[in-house]
Amino acid sequence: MIWRVRDRRTFDALRRYGRRSRSGPVRVTHLPAKTPGERHQPPRVAFAVSRRVGSAVVRNRIRRRLRGVLVELARDVDSPLGPGVYLIGVDPDAVALSHEELRSNVTAALERVGKGRG
Repeated sequence: MIWRVRDRRTFDALRRYGRRSRSGPVRVTHLPAKTPGERHQPPRVAFAVSRRVGSAVVRNRIRRRLRGVLVELARDVDSPLGPGVYLIGVDPDAVALSHEELRSNVTAALERVGKGRG
């Protein structure tokens, strides 16, 4: 299960204190869970897909594909998707990636950004 990010304070905290990573056309910003209550909640995820990526149809499609990859990763036992808040963004090149390529780029970015988890 993955929750959404909706409040402005969380986006500001991501911008100020989040750890950033990149793999190919995928960017990930992570804000680790701080309180014990947050550590037992599912990860919260937001997507940043700008108009440069394409039309609304293309942007929504890549968002759905990213969400599908994250749901797959959340089901894995050795998932790099830990508790906390994530902002996942993509460049226009991500649209042409196959599912496997997109998944490997997301996984690599999540693993890099998660190395700072304590």
